[in-house]
Amino acid sequence: MKLLPNIAAVALLIGCAAAPGTITAQADTEIGGQKVVTITRKAVSTTRPEFTSITLAPGRGMEVLQITANFPGKGEVNVLASPDLAGAKQMLDVKDDDFGDFGYRLGAAFLVPYPNRIRGTLSADKKTLTTTWQGHTLTLPANNSGKLPTAEKHAMHGLILKAKTEDVKISKISGGEKVTGTIHAGNFGGHWLSSTDLDITITLTADSVDASIVAHNVGKEAEPIAIGWHPYFNLPSGDRTQVRIRIPGENYAHVDNYDNVFPTGQLSPVGGTQYDLLADNGAPLGKNFYDDNWSKIDWKDAAATVKVIDPAAKYGVAIEGLSPEIKTIQMYAPPTQKFVAIEHQYNFADPFNTKVWKGMDTGMVTLKPGASTRWHVRLKVFVP
Repeated sequence: MKLLPNIAAVALLIGCAAAPGTITAQADTEIGGQKVVTITRKAVSTTRPEFTSITLAPGRGMEVLQITANFPGKGEVNVLASPDLAGAKQMLDVKDDDFGDFGYRLGAAFLVPYPNRIRGTLSADKKTLTTTWQGHTLTLPANNSGKLPTAEKHAMHGLILKAKTEDVKISKISGGEKVTGTIHAGNFGGHWLSSTDLDITITLTADSVDASIVAHNVGKEAEPIAIGWHPYFNLPSGDRTQVRIRIPGENYAHVDNYDNVFPTGQLSPVGGTQYDLLADNGAPLGKNFYDDNWSKIDWKDAAATVKVIDPAAKYGVAIEGLSPEIKTIQMYAPPTQKFVAIEHQYNFADPFNTKVWKGMDTGMVTLKPGASTRWHVRLKVFVP
């Protein structure tokens, strides 16, 4: 992921990357026309970290605004790099554009029916583009571009950034709480095929935060679906150079440049490059820039586990991809910011581009009428 250049970093997210604030939930706070939801639990351990809260915006595609965890001897730590609730509301309700692009610049937005970039033929007014899937034409918002004059407008990060969530429910579970809700996405505002319902579940326990989406094709024709998530993970020490990242991907995808960030179709082994993050304790970010995609994932214990380790803060978070359909992992980590975005997603970037991928399976799942697919990611916090 890359921020839109014309606002560069919006001081990133109104300055939140430098000092991400705790979301303070208020019963009457609304974002996207629906009340913000917070689920909580009290930490009980005096020796190990525990998750304590999750704050969500059902009016913005069930986006997770903040997650907190208690570390004994340190107190509450923000897991996500995100502004406080007032700042989040200002970004999402006041400053945002018609498409909802600010949604993927804070917290953790869900990306459906496609994460990452899609290229196509741009319309005369440069507001939409067309691409094809199995002989069907898709018309998508051209909502992103690089900053250079030669940058190509493209579609990015799905079609639910401003979606409303229905039937939102909070319930008790063993050791914590759970939030569920449904987005009746239909044909995603006329941009997609068939009709889709999205059942979203987010659970909070001491040991884990689980996020899952089940996409159901409730229409009458087949459709392509990919699902991803866009969490900005906080680096509590503020010292980005010593933070270590572990990504279990044996290949990385070449891109044309870090402005467009379009895949060339070439995949190379990570060995001997800055993209080799396979070691169990990862490798330091240093001053490296990343906006890259890893594949040929090394699954262990049925999980594709990324680790963000901040040794100076004695803090770590593991991000476990648990759905076999997850084919790639994207990381966005600019040296000037104190966060890393880690995205477990079904697909490679620009998945409909047959000229680039030359018939390769790009990870889009074909859902026939009545069929479903489930995306599932779990977070755990630990002391490295």
